Amino acid sequence: MPMPPHNRRASRAAVAALGAAGLITLAAAPAAFADETAPELVVGGIEPIDGVQPGSTFELPVTVANKGTEAAEKVWVTYAVTRGLDFAEVPSNCRTQQVRSYDEMPERWTVACGFDQAVEPGVVYTPERPLRVKALDRAFNDELLLRVDENDPGPDENGFPPVAGTAPAVKLVEAAAGGEGSARVVILPVTSVNTADYQVTGAALRGRVGETVPMKVEFTNAGPAWFMAKVGEPTARVVITPPAGTSVVKTPGFCKAKGDAYECGMSQRALNEGGRETYNFQLKIDKRVAHAKGSVALSTEARPFDPDKSNDKADITLDVTGGGSTGSPGGSTGGSGGSTGGSGGSSGGAVGGASSTGGDGTTVNGGHLAETGSSALPITGVAAAAAVVTGAGMLVIVRRRRAQSLN
Repeated sequence: MPMPPHNRRASRAAVAALGAAGLITLAAAPAAFADETAPELVVGGIEPIDGVQPGSTFELPVTVANKGTEAAEKVWVTYAVTRGLDFAEVPSNCRTQQVRSYDEMPERWTVACGFDQAVEPGVVYTPERPLRVKALDRAFNDELLLRVDENDPGPDENGFPPVAGTAPAVKLVEAAAGGEGSARVVILPVTSVNTADYQVTGAALRGRVGETVPMKVEFTNAGPAWFMAKVGEPTARVVITPPAGTSVVKTPGFCKAKGDAYECGMSQRALNEGGRETYNFQLKIDKRVAHAKGSVALSTEARPFDPDKSNDKADITLDVTGGGSTGSPGGSTGGSGGSTGGSGGSSGGAVGGASSTGGDGTTVNGGHLAETGSSALPITGVAAAAAVVTGAGMLVIVRRRRAQSLN
């Protein structure tokens, strides 16, 4: 899934903002610093892809051009797709690698194709047979990255060993002018028609007045689609209201008090199908309140991809045993006065999320940096320092490599 190979650990430099749809291009180094006689490779020929049906395949009509004054003796074209997509077949002059999720990046597949032929200045080329991509059952909001290089980008050290393609090799052939593109790296959205069922699970509490009891509630993405939020945007919000007559003495990470309730975010911006987020609280039972009941519920923003609303809310019941004072039903006595243990509360969402798990028992499923709402994003490399951001759908690219720079 998208991201070009990278030879350094992820940088936290801000490079982009995100929108709803569109094409993102990352420009090459400024002309003032470029070798005027060197090749200047660019990739293009493709637009954002929308309305894909899970199980279907589509082609990538990519073009490569040389805007410099000197021929490139060999070129490499890298394709990368997020985990809702896969490559239908791979030519033998290409290699495939599955890359594990790390830092802000979800799991992804990359294909690097080497073309041992010259790319002349002013000529537009295209693979004689376009690479085909398949939309998996979990496809939804995915991304495609395209990149062109003069040198072998090498494998990602965080991935599995690369595998050579088995389909017949392809070569570059001349294409009609006009679709040559303007950047060395292009990222664009691939949107599929799919749904994801967000669910919450409540809890049944029991204890005596004065006791502190654990409260565990859960959020689940039951699929079939995975969901990857745009950088800087929240993935989902869960509102947890403890039963009346209790006070919160410890909260999990990614939660903050809002009156008598707590708003909790996610530990990563990608919610895999079947992924789960667990919130472990500690409640003190202050008094017996007749028919006291709390709740766990999804926040109220629109989720058109989630048509089943029957499991968006669940009860938190409390059975107070033994003696103790009795009060009338009302809000929890915790509110904002409850202390925050665990990983620490957040401001509007998850915080500190480079860690995959915490002492509060929060379970993560995507392995990405927690939601921060920050605009600080990883940068793709030295040559992408002059990044040009247009439209939306950008997944910021980070790679760890020891030996070679991609740029």
